[in-house]
Amino acid sequence: MVDSSRIYTAALVVIGDEILSGRTHDRNIAQVATWLQVQGIRLKEVRVVADDTAAIVEAVNLLRARNDYLFTTGGIGPTHDDITVDAIAEALGVPVIVHPEARAILETYYETRGSLTEARLRMARTPEGASLIPNRYTGAPGIRYENVFIMAGVPSITAGMLDALTGTLEGGAPLLSETIGCWVGESEVADLLRETEKAFESCQIGSYPFWGEGRTGANFVIRSVNAEELAACAHALIDGLTALGKAAVPGGI
Repeated sequence: MVDSSRIYTAALVVIGDEILSGRTHDRNIAQVATWLQVQGIRLKEVRVVADDTAAIVEAVNLLRARNDYLFTTGGIGPTHDDITVDAIAEALGVPVIVHPEARAILETYYETRGSLTEARLRMARTPEGASLIPNRYTGAPGIRYENVFIMAGVPSITAGMLDALTGTLEGGAPLLSETIGCWVGESEVADLLRETEKAFESCQIGSYPFWGEGRTGANFVIRSVNAEELAACAHALIDGLTALGKAAVPGGI
């Protein structure tokens, strides 16, 4: 049963020199955040770290301790610079093993694809005591160790691993949202936003300015786990904008 009063949190560590160099544009942050929201889990923080053991260990130990869940993407492939498994095993204080089930999966997958080489066998390595996250695309599984979820960096493979985890994690009530747009400068409505949010304790209002059609506008995104409070907050904000002579656009601009 969902405990709507309990807020479950997650962090994400994106691992890879290619992300930090700009050679690869990360797409996993958005899809992990969206997936978590549906599970009733809030993504609270994201770190991008290099393929560096010390940096990975530091990030993993800090973030897994202060969140319900920690997800990592990247660095679990077959090449020498794929060091994520080793680094996370070091953070967890356990050895790395060749997981028997992972090895069997890879042996079957590569039976008609050139056999299971030593390089490919690297993708069967896990921290000792870990379980596997299915990968329906390339066979090489993701890894779960307690509240740590180690996933591929390729977005389509990450998506498949998230699908496999759907419905398996404990979460709270899903975070709901409403968007209200208005052709107005943020400074003109700062007091209104602050007072409206203060009046509805379960709601948070984010302001996102933009420029178009030669003028300034903003979209206000209201978030809450309580549908009734969310609706009441949205109505109050619309009424407040109207009172200032500003036309509100439900759904955003």
